[in-house]
Amino acid sequence: MKLIFLALAYPKIPSSSNLYTDLMEAFRDQGHDVFVVAPAVSDNEVGLIQEEGIQVIRVKTLPLLNVNPIQKGIANVLLPFQYKKAIKKYFKSEALDLILMPTPPISLVDVASWLKKNYQSKLYLILRDIFPQNAVDLGMMKKGGMLYNFFRKKEHLLYEVADEIGCMSQGNIEYVIHHNANVSTEKLHLLPNWQKEIPQFSDDVIALRTKYSFDDNFVIIFGGNIGLPQKLENILAVAELFQPEDKVLFFIVGQGTEKAKIEKLIKEKNLKNIVIKNSLPREDYQNIISVANCGLIALHENFTIPNIPSKSLSYFNAKIPVLAAIDENTDYGTIIQDEVKAGVWAPSNQPNLIKEKIDLLRSNPQLCKQMGENGYQYFINNVTPKHSYEIIKRQVGSGKSQVKS
Repeated sequence: MKLIFLALAYPKIPSSSNLYTDLMEAFRDQGHDVFVVAPAVSDNEVGLIQEEGIQVIRVKTLPLLNVNPIQKGIANVLLPFQYKKAIKKYFKSEALDLILMPTPPISLVDVASWLKKNYQSKLYLILRDIFPQNAVDLGMMKKGGMLYNFFRKKEHLLYEVADEIGCMSQGNIEYVIHHNANVSTEKLHLLPNWQKEIPQFSDDVIALRTKYSFDDNFVIIFGGNIGLPQKLENILAVAELFQPEDKVLFFIVGQGTEKAKIEKLIKEKNLKNIVIKNSLPREDYQNIISVANCGLIALHENFTIPNIPSKSLSYFNAKIPVLAAIDENTDYGTIIQDEVKAGVWAPSNQPNLIKEKIDLLRSNPQLCKQMGENGYQYFINNVTPKHSYEIIKRQVGSGKSQVKS
């Protein structure tokens, strides 16, 4: 099968990776002809580039990540024109069986529709971001405004032209149905987040903990975007509740639009139990997670859409429990605490309740160990890239776009 994946962020393998590079490698390993359209990593790497057996069309775009909302908006509006031009130039084929498109960004629906019409191929939507409602939840867009209505029409179009829609959770499926009366429910199915397994850290645990000044602290680690959706101010409020003798350390790894603000607040509040580090290569980060005590998920309390953060898979991989400080509209807490039994959750704007969950974990090492093992077993048995590949193969496996492994 020949497929095109329309990516917003596609790092260069093997120096870096994410869930989408993992998925494309799974398709490659099953013998499929994989094309990826993605922003250029640098200005001197534009065009069709062979990357680890995957043909990547690198496109020069405006900055899309870690920029202010206006810059991001302009970049996303221009993106479909830039991608279409690049595909016309570099994709020399008379056949295309499958188009894979994730959200974000929703603006690429025009490119996906154009490809589908030209090649009579199937379009599989990987729904990871319900936009524009998430922007409304964060106060970045006004519901009913001109910009909102523009993107809402794009969202309706995307659900209409997609042949299959993979959703992160049952809550996601129910949300889409409830807010989109015209969507065909037969398209909707579960496609949980995925990640390939990274070998467990097997060297000197004490030495690594000492290197990062973990010492004898109960270390709560957070890795990923530091932006409005995470609202780490809520976590700072939790950190303030602990005394030095409690030996609780919040270790944050990442970048994002809110990072400078969070660093400034930490300094102003004189919080000695929070450390922020820049982003690290995935394997280095995974090693640090492996010697932490708990993995943190943080979501803004104003979300009305059910978000399912993918970073929990790194915690599952490392066999550590998950602490979820989340909004009350997501089913993520139920999944983590009641179904997988791999962690605990509390509302993100209630620091005292979050502290109670931390106290529960740090006073029960055996419970933490069992939760870590539960998460790991769920991970390797349900949410590797091969599992996601099989779901997509099954869903599109009929007619012209039959996927053969």
